Amino acid sequence: MKKLSVIFAAVMMFATVGVASAQKMASMDYEVVLAAMPETKKMTADLDTFSKTKGDELNKQAEAFQKEVQAYQAEGAKMTEAQRTVKEGELQKKQQNLQALQQTAQNDLAQRRDAAVKPIIDKLNNAVSKVAKANGFDFVIDSPALIYKAGPDATPLVRKELGL
Repeated sequence: MKKLSVIFAAVMMFATVGVASAQKMASMDYEVVLAAMPETKKMTADLDTFSKTKGDELNKQAEAFQKEVQAYQAEGAKMTEAQRTVKEGELQKKQQNLQALQQTAQNDLAQRRDAAVKPIIDKLNNAVSKVAKANGFDFVIDSPALIYKAGPDATPLVRKELGL
């Protein structure tokens, strides 16, 4: 019985090695190709413009808020207790509104980025699939994740497929 299990283990080991060597793998630098795509560059520029515009708007509102706080600090001693309470309530509400606007701007930027990046990623993934099928690759692995690389590099093939 022991001989039978040793023979079975040896057969399984050779079968596994045979299957593994039959698969063809390639690597590619996904980030390099993604960064080289004109769509990515345009998206980055558009998002930077949007972010700067929102940031400028928020900075103006924050500066106005700071001026109000400074004015309150300068004039607060001259106010009655009731006036100070009302003014502090107004300032607190304005601060909360400013924080809500900042959060909304961050969410808007994230939504724009997600909406803009999806078609770019889809285009790149389709190009990788075409190259893999055309060259008989069973797997295309992101090369920065590899410790040792001896197989073909699909990066130039994908770049060519994308017209880069």
